[in-house]
Amino acid sequence: MINFILIRRSAVVLLGAILCVSSATAQGTAALRAKLESGKPVRIVCFGDSVTGLYYHTGGRRSYTDMLGIALRKAIPKANVTMVNAGISGNTTIAGLKRIDRDVIAQKSDLVTVMFGLNDMVRQSLDRYRENLEQIVERCRASGSQVLLCTPNAVTDTPNRPTQKLLQFCAVMREVAAKHKVPLCDTYAAFAELRERNHLRWRLTMSDPIHPNMGGHRFIAEQIAKSITGKSVSLDGTPPPEEPLQQVREKIKNGKPIRVLAMNPFHPLISPILKAAGAKNIIDVTVWNIGQKSLSQIEIQARSTVRKMKPDLVVIAVPREAAYTSEEEFIKAHTWIQNWSLSFGRQEWDCVVVHPGVHEPEVPKHNRDDLIRKLVSAHDLHLIDRSDFDGRPGGEIIRSWFVRGLKD
Repeated sequence: MINFILIRRSAVVLLGAILCVSSATAQGTAALRAKLESGKPVRIVCFGDSVTGLYYHTGGRRSYTDMLGIALRKAIPKANVTMVNAGISGNTTIAGLKRIDRDVIAQKSDLVTVMFGLNDMVRQSLDRYRENLEQIVERCRASGSQVLLCTPNAVTDTPNRPTQKLLQFCAVMREVAAKHKVPLCDTYAAFAELRERNHLRWRLTMSDPIHPNMGGHRFIAEQIAKSITGKSVSLDGTPPPEEPLQQVREKIKNGKPIRVLAMNPFHPLISPILKAAGAKNIIDVTVWNIGQKSLSQIEIQARSTVRKMKPDLVVIAVPREAAYTSEEEFIKAHTWIQNWSLSFGRQEWDCVVVHPGVHEPEVPKHNRDDLIRKLVSAHDLHLIDRSDFDGRPGGEIIRSWFVRGLKD
């Protein structure tokens, strides 16, 4: 209870911090905003750790770097912006400084956004963190780039990363911004305010205790875009990238064998569907048997099976009947079934999710169908779903979806 009260008080204080820095941030980004509005080419580098980098937490195809480009174009339609992702998993500001010449300075960017801290807080002192941030600011400015400091996202309080310690590191970043007159996007404060206002919505932005999912990355991009442009934009409803079956299409084109891992009862459908779409390849379908398994058990299966197998296509079809004990367990298990079904970094195979309503059209009175849709969207994955008044058999819905996805 004490920790909860402290976090609530911190959220209120941090909301005030957002208001205090907004004017300074607007002034600090005025030149960049003018260039965006002119339509001249603008290059932005996002510099940070695994939250910035491209990993499975967001579906492995894009991150807040890419979403920021979309947000800036929504805020300023004439914006001609190129986005560069310079995030690497596990990095601290120490590691960032070691690669800053190669990954940041060499890009000759107009703006560098800087988001470090979640690894620094477990590996080094506040003073060292402060010194490193100041060096990063100086190096970027000396190369001709503007800088926007971004506090890390809020996290679930854990012994390794207690919220009160993270608050101290966020405070240091704010101090550095004020001292060097650097614009600041207070990402932490925005996440903390969201958690205070709507805990479930905040929970649905997180892949695990520290990493945001694509829902969280959309939220980060919205905050940074507002810091740059002064305008609020919404990325809610931004669809996943086109061509949901890129890896399978490439395999069909090159005539290479296709390995599929598909949950029952849909595994028998995949090979005939691919062959009907013109695939003459050898198609090896492995059944992912989830019969009578709870959500937690299916999560364990995903962890031990998918990455080891490295298939070309994963078809997730978790039934409504899979047991769970709480809403948190439901969210965590579905999240990690998707997480473990993806490669660690950039997406190396296709992954699609079949909504339970496809196989079970009768909707029970108490269900979490919409929550499943939100969790799939939060991973930037494609969802095979049953639209209203669609009475077709589930197999036909899946077949139609694959036919559309494999069209040239």
